[in-house]
Amino acid sequence: MGTPEFVLDLRALIGSRPIPLVGVTAVVFQGDRVLVGRRADNGAWQCISGIVDPGEEPADAARRECAEEAGVVIRATRLAGVRQLPRVTYGNGDRVDYLDLVFRCEWVSGAPHPADGELTEVGWRDLDDLAEIDPAHRDKIAVARDADGPAAFAGGA
Repeated sequence: MGTPEFVLDLRALIGSRPIPLVGVTAVVFQGDRVLVGRRADNGAWQCISGIVDPGEEPADAARRECAEEAGVVIRATRLAGVRQLPRVTYGNGDRVDYLDLVFRCEWVSGAPHPADGELTEVGWRDLDDLAEIDPAHRDKIAVARDADGPAAFAGGA
């Protein structure tokens, strides 16, 4: 889908200055497999992720991103992790500070496929075959594996 319209509107007002955005990562399980996709922009294999729209519930954003990017219907079952990601500076100079909410999700229906151009490949990976997955996303998969585990976070001491 590309950059959301509300972000483009903000950029028109503030230029490339850092803006805080809330992102979601959907770690989608189907038995002992996890859904991953290869990003079109950098070729990295990772979980489905995206930006929460203004007023949108984060779990609904995870569901929406899975439908838009991978063509699957999922159910978010628990918040698995919360983390402030390192600042991202894009090629055009735009800077973003993402607060990432990681959801453990279950596949409901649909055959995974690159649905909107953000991913070039999408599919299921066995949990013991994650070597090609971006290391940060392997960590997200690890915190989401336990169906009943507590949410992982940093800080607060």
